[in-house]
Amino acid sequence: MGDMRMKIHEVELTEAILAKLIRFSEDWTAENSCYGYRPNERSDIEGNRIFVAEDDGDIVGYLFGRSSKSAQMQSVMPEGTPVFEVEELYVVPERRSRGIGEKLFHFAEETLSTEVEYIVLSTATKNWRAIFHFYIEEMDMTFWSARLFKKIGETEKKHDTV
Repeated sequence: MGDMRMKIHEVELTEAILAKLIRFSEDWTAENSCYGYRPNERSDIEGNRIFVAEDDGDIVGYLFGRSSKSAQMQSVMPEGTPVFEVEELYVVPERRSRGIGEKLFHFAEETLSTEVEYIVLSTATKNWRAIFHFYIEEMDMTFWSARLFKKIGETEKKHDTV
């Protein structure tokens, strides 16, 4: 697995880091695993805190996001609470399910623990079971809200064939 060579750390945004994160986002777009996901541009990444997982010098995953004061989250925390919003957590496909995402999340959590009270995120994944398992069961997050959709007429088609 290469755990002895794994290094999780925060990095500054350099041209090399930017190019790598944009390339990863292009790969992620090609996976077609999230609704509406598109490759990142410089403006999507600038201004974020960036945490990376490196294995023997190669970046194999990243987490980025930004700190702010909560707004319109009163159902779970007082207005103005310091929060860190995770924008993206990505691990290269061949290294998934090996604890890298968990290590990235915990490192960010530890690093940010004196600055914010909550870590929050939204997801548009198509594989909600895997995401819920990871964030709720493994990362000990709490479910807050969901937005669901259904194309009208699809249920009737399924029932008509019975």
